[in-house]
Amino acid sequence: MAPNPPSPPVLFDRALLRVRQGRVAKMGIAPFLLERVAEDMAERLQAVLRTFQHGVDVGTPGDQVRGALAAQVAELSPADLPADESEALGLAPESLDLAVSGLAFQFVDDLPGVLAQIRRALKPDGFLLAATVGGETLTELRQAFAAAESELEGGISPRVAPFADVRDAGALLQRAGFALPVTDVDRVVVRYRDVFALMHDLRRMGATNIMTERRRTPLRRATLLRMAQIYHERFADPDGRIRATFDIVWLSGWAPHESQQKPLKPGSAKASLEDAVRNSSKEKPGRE
Repeated sequence: MAPNPPSPPVLFDRALLRVRQGRVAKMGIAPFLLERVAEDMAERLQAVLRTFQHGVDVGTPGDQVRGALAAQVAELSPADLPADESEALGLAPESLDLAVSGLAFQFVDDLPGVLAQIRRALKPDGFLLAATVGGETLTELRQAFAAAESELEGGISPRVAPFADVRDAGALLQRAGFALPVTDVDRVVVRYRDVFALMHDLRRMGATNIMTERRRTPLRRATLLRMAQIYHERFADPDGRIRATFDIVWLSGWAPHESQQKPLKPGSAKASLEDAVRNSSKEKPGRE
């Protein structure tokens, strides 16, 4: 009997995430990234010449995405990402035309598993469109914290989650069984008065540290101030304002269907690439 595959590591304290998102709901969310994602998602979906009747919005905080897509999807229901380790979405097989998600997948431990659940829930030729934080997001904050902690505390505590890049996202879509996978990245650089204004916005996004391996002792004031100094030294513009990078990685793919375009089989081309290059070089005029 084959052994069960190992469970994915538990990277995030999802119960803590829910607590912090509940706090955000009371204090008011910082909406600029969600609003950008919602607007872009509506535009991207308009380019898909399809009518969607039954859809699901997986894990998106707030209702910006559902509001932006209201005219394009007859029924778009929310589905929470569960706080338990199973991350089971409870979606019926082949029940959906569309699945969307905005800025939620970055807090998932088993993203391949969640994507596979979504793929199974889509009808043949159903569509997934999702945006997640990835790439070089908050690279400036990561570098400043690492430098300050190495200098003052002799070690580094994980404070910013590891993010998937575009190539990782494409591989995950293929692994989950999506056809015609496409990924791209939208880089947003936001300027702040100082790092404390940035951290205030992160709290209002519910995006503060929820990693299970986070340091449980309070952050030392000296480390915080040194981090702010390093951040300003390395990442401030001439006017004194600091930069913060947010990479939004977009993922899209289709549940397989026989009507979809298929890639050519290896070796089925009628002309070789070598011949094409040779013929092209013969046609080019020589240099004078």
